[in-house]
Amino acid sequence: MATCEVCGNDYWMAFEVRTVSGDVHTFDCFECAVHKLAPICEHCQIRIVGHGVEVSGRFFCCGHCARAVEAEQGAEIRDAVGARPS
Repeated sequence: MATCEVCGNDYWMAFEVRTVSGDVHTFDCFECAVHKLAPICEHCQIRIVGHGVEVSGRFFCCGHCARAVEAEQGAEIRDAVGARPS
């Protein structure tokens, strides 16, 4: 069994996540993995679980938040929500 590095639960179905930087983390559930690894939106401060948006090396949960902080470059961001192919 392995111990979750966030909550300390010793769980037989714990899993490892390996990051691009080579770090290895052990978690007992996806909730703990998100809590530890998901980036935080620089505008509204929520954890970014989906794709999110990156502008000038800064992470945002959506185009709205990117535009609120990065006015010039954020203006180029378009959300896919509600968009439909022609």
